[in-house]
Amino acid sequence: MAEIAPSILAADFANLQRDVEMINNSSAGYIHVDIMDGMFVPNISFGLPVCEAIHRHAKKPLDVHLMIEQPDRYLEAFRNAGASGITVHYEACPHLHRTIQHIKELGAEPGVALNPHTPVEVLSEIMGDVSLILIMSVNPGFGGQKFIENTYKKIATLDRYRKEFGYNFKIEVDGGVNLNNAPRLVREGVDILVAGSFVFTSPDPAKTIAELGNS
Repeated sequence: MAEIAPSILAADFANLQRDVEMINNSSAGYIHVDIMDGMFVPNISFGLPVCEAIHRHAKKPLDVHLMIEQPDRYLEAFRNAGASGITVHYEACPHLHRTIQHIKELGAEPGVALNPHTPVEVLSEIMGDVSLILIMSVNPGFGGQKFIENTYKKIATLDRYRKEFGYNFKIEVDGGVNLNNAPRLVREGVDILVAGSFVFTSPDPAKTIAELGNS
């Protein structure tokens, strides 16, 4: 079984409070908040004011994923906006260890994300310092994309590192997650499944969250 982190990016923004309350009342473990700047990824999502608004109504921890350039400039601001965990991209952080330490100093759970083309081995020197490693199973920027099959191999490699060296980080996967691939993802070692459009376009989102969690 895995914890579910519904991606609020796929919610109905005209009824954001309603959708946050749906997640509150569901079996989800987190609310996943995707921040995009139109530079690191070819899309713009939302920023600090919306994150703060989500936090005002949220009863689940905010799992904030910064898909932005120079994320160090905004770590404190997103922590103040309610982030329980802050995940930055390996590809956007030339001084990743320093960035991770700063997130820790702010009192948030530090995470690092990898784009589909980036091998997990690049994190070998930082695995003992992070709470979470996020594997992107689609190219970041847009919801509703097809799951990239090589993701399974990357997760299995990460899980092997974790067991071999006794690391405590959780493995999260984001992109194209559904009831067809969730069971195998969990078998390979995933702890947290991020699901956006699959949850919010379903007839009963809370039921879909529960079904994913039982994978």
